[in-house]
Amino acid sequence: MYAVIDIGSNTMRLNIYEHKNNKLYLILSKKITAGLAGYVNKKGNLTKKGVDVAIDSLKEFKMILNHINVNKTYVFATASLRNVNNSKRVTRIIEEKTKLNIDLISGKEEATLGYIGASMMLTLDDGLLIDIGGGSTELVLYEKGKVKQARSLSIGSLSLYKKYITNFLPTEKEIMKIRKNVLKNLRELDDYIEPAHTELICGVGGTIRATRELNNDLFSNVEYNKQIETQHLKELFNLYLNESHQFIKTIIKVAPDRLHTILPGMIILDTLANHYNSKVIEVSDFGIREGYLYTMINKE
Repeated sequence: MYAVIDIGSNTMRLNIYEHKNNKLYLILSKKITAGLAGYVNKKGNLTKKGVDVAIDSLKEFKMILNHINVNKTYVFATASLRNVNNSKRVTRIIEEKTKLNIDLISGKEEATLGYIGASMMLTLDDGLLIDIGGGSTELVLYEKGKVKQARSLSIGSLSLYKKYITNFLPTEKEIMKIRKNVLKNLRELDDYIEPAHTELICGVGGTIRATRELNNDLFSNVEYNKQIETQHLKELFNLYLNESHQFIKTIIKVAPDRLHTILPGMIILDTLANHYNSKVIEVSDFGIREGYLYTMINKE
């Protein structure tokens, strides 16, 4: 068995897998909503409180691992540590306090690993993969089963929440401001990923999985439905603006730990779908963690 710890901007997660016949089988998953992006100050530094939260979370994961015999534990960090100005210093402190080696992966690596993970679950021939995290959003354009472009945007569900939303949930005006920011970032990628007709999006990551759960509940889809029609995203926003009580009640039921971040994440997803003229989002339960672990095992 192998363990992988993902230090994300919104959540930190420990997953333990069995590796058999070149496939990964999830045995255990433990999530902590650490919200590290919320501990970044105006200077762009991760504060001492944020460092302490990361250390305490990792120590909690280590306590679990003390009772499970794994071949090896891999630890990686994404935008949570990559995008802060004191990245090297805080990474060193966290490593010293936890006795864990942290692999700080680039945005391009994060995008590519997300594609590798998703391709273990879905057949990915031609399309666009989107991974919306707490502090960054990754896009992968793939053709004939191969990565053509892998890009990362420094915007995520939690970082946009922190920047634009004054109260717990966004106003209509704040939603428009977030859309404008996302669109500005997307247009900077047009030279790499053309806003042509990309009918199918492959979605990975917690924000998109939570959106799928919301979609399935509100539109009476079967629980195991893996797709979101992009038209439904517009209907979800209309529901939020016109019947917010029902919308919030459903989020509390299906994804309570994402109550404040799911809407900024959905704005990113909806803006992306509009920009690339997409009709359907196919959601993968495998993503960066599986892609990272699979890559590391094959390197051994």
